[in-house]
Amino acid sequence: MTVVAFDFDGTLSDSEMTVLLGQRRAVADEMAAITERAMNDEIDYATSLRERAALLDGLPEAEAAAAFDEVTLRPGAADLIAALRDAGVHVAILTGGFERGVEAALEKEGVTVDSIVANRLPMAAGDGGRALTGEVEGPLIEGTKDDALESLVDDLGVELADTVAVGDGANDLPMLQVAGRAVGFVPKDAVRPHCDAVVARMDRLQRLLEEDGVL
Repeated sequence: MTVVAFDFDGTLSDSEMTVLLGQRRAVADEMAAITERAMNDEIDYATSLRERAALLDGLPEAEAAAAFDEVTLRPGAADLIAALRDAGVHVAILTGGFERGVEAALEKEGVTVDSIVANRLPMAAGDGGRALTGEVEGPLIEGTKDDALESLVDDLGVELADTVAVGDGANDLPMLQVAGRAVGFVPKDAVRPHCDAVVARMDRLQRLLEEDGVL
């Protein structure tokens, strides 16, 4: 069995979940600046995620749900996911983004994946109803994507040599470095040197995986 592990924001999707949420709290510019610093490895990912989540404190549940509903997959991503699963490949999404947004985007395209490892934004009841607390929880805050990938292959009884990792940012580096094959999807400058191949479109990624015998 082959495992293909995708990053989500910036890779399978060009939607940035925290920015979509931030637009509904009028903090999108601040969030985008924090994201860019993290993707360029200027601050660590856990710090960036907590800073962005804190800006969302008090966002009503309905506004958060509407933001997650705006998350979409890139053109060709759903077709690639479906082709991989039809070929018997285990498709995983490992993201520091949020489970609810990933699930919304997949559901919109009518596709599913085998594993999702993602974070969550907790809510609490207040005077105005349920709202985000400004906190974040999940396995990919302090945990890194190499650990997540290694745990997944251990559970599946697969070797790391039989994995392909696809990502774009600094927080993807750990999984790109341990995977059998590292593919950068329009990778940041700090990430590009660690990639075995670089693509800019999902159809080209599909062709690359066909050439590599994954599909």
